[in-house]
Amino acid sequence: MQVVGTKKSVSWVVLGTGGTIAGTAYGTEDHTVYTPGQLGIEQLLEAVPGLRRSLEGEALVCEQVAQLDSKDMHHDTWQALAQRCAHWLQQEEVGGLVITHGTDTLEETAWFLQQVLGSSKPVVMTCAMRPATSLMPDGPQNLLDAFALVRDPMAQGVLVVCAGRIHSARAVQKVHPYRLDAFSSGDAGPRGFVEQGRVRWVDPASLEYAHAHARQALECSTAEWPWVEVVHSHAGADGRHVRALVLAGVKGLVVAGTGNGTVHQDLLAPLAEARAQGVQVRLTSRCAEGQMVGQSAALETAPPGLNAYKARISLMLDLLH
Repeated sequence: MQVVGTKKSVSWVVLGTGGTIAGTAYGTEDHTVYTPGQLGIEQLLEAVPGLRRSLEGEALVCEQVAQLDSKDMHHDTWQALAQRCAHWLQQEEVGGLVITHGTDTLEETAWFLQQVLGSSKPVVMTCAMRPATSLMPDGPQNLLDAFALVRDPMAQGVLVVCAGRIHSARAVQKVHPYRLDAFSSGDAGPRGFVEQGRVRWVDPASLEYAHAHARQALECSTAEWPWVEVVHSHAGADGRHVRALVLAGVKGLVVAGTGNGTVHQDLLAPLAEARAQGVQVRLTSRCAEGQMVGQSAALETAPPGLNAYKARISLMLDLLH
């Protein structure tokens, strides 16, 4: 942990979790072949030109919570990260948090944190699509943008900033495997933009509230978190894996349906059997944009605007009694 700056009226906390932004490669030309999570958060911040000047003497606290490739994100790290966020957000002098994260599961972590933290202070997540050792890394600019956003008086709740675009935790999705602006908010569009160090809001939305079971998620062992899986409907879908999951003890299933929430006929009977045995089933759509409309299927729908992976998080919290 390191504290930078002398102004005591407000502090900003940066939590590192690894990811591409902290990755290294053998050569500066390598953008897709590299090892994520190699550099510590203090090393990343030292490489950001003008960061200390932009803070205008305000204190900066760094903490390394994890050091991993976000494709390997697991519940234990989610809980540890949320606990550290909750600790710092409770400190009166802390104005907000910045979290560095890998891109692969950033949207899931963002929604989990939004569901369990319940703070009006900003929690800004950022990332990179190129490793820190590349000829033109995007991490330093994304970090500068994150600090501009976290210090903006209108910033609230969990937000994501990447390539100058600000996304809400509810709407953000990774939509491209290697482009620098790899994230989208679909139909909702970005919440705003960071331009030359200044935030321009498009339409400030109302604050998301914490989940009713947020405290249980932070306090109980992750081994007690309910087992919820995602089932995809697709051509040639087979219901045997649904029956296998039920037999193994799954507590909830989120079905990623085709189109307007349609489900392959060979999945319907196994899903009905699962519900009869007490498994909670929620329906969402595979489509990256739009929402299901006029849905009259027998399956209960997930909260609007959530993809299957975020709906899995919400159902898991729903079942956390």
